[in-house]
Amino acid sequence: MNFRIAIIKCFMLYAIFSGRAKRAEFWWFFLFCMIVGLMGSVIDAALGLDAAIGGNGVFTTLIQLATFLPSIAVGSRRLHDTNRSGWWQLLWIVVFIGWIPLIIWLASTSKNENNRFGDEPKV
Repeated sequence: MNFRIAIIKCFMLYAIFSGRAKRAEFWWFFLFCMIVGLMGSVIDAALGLDAAIGGNGVFTTLIQLATFLPSIAVGSRRLHDTNRSGWWQLLWIVVFIGWIPLIIWLASTSKNENNRFGDEPKV
């Protein structure tokens, strides 16, 4: 899976929390969110809008709103691929202590067999 296909797939499955996502799909979408978020911050700073809405600028806020649900959905599908519930994403709330196992699980290799969340993803 390449960068463009991962982005398209994540936005096509905008609010689909069932199924599984390969490691490349999750991390390409994560990279996309980081790049677009950084671009939004730069645009906000250049236009002097960087503290308009709760410390974020208008463009950054719009980007965060547009990518929030797809990010949660692809994270849930990624955890399903490692045979874990998508609810484990709530560990993001527990600063540092919760982040460590979550990042390890998101970066771990896929289980190459069918599991309770569905068949192994083809792409």
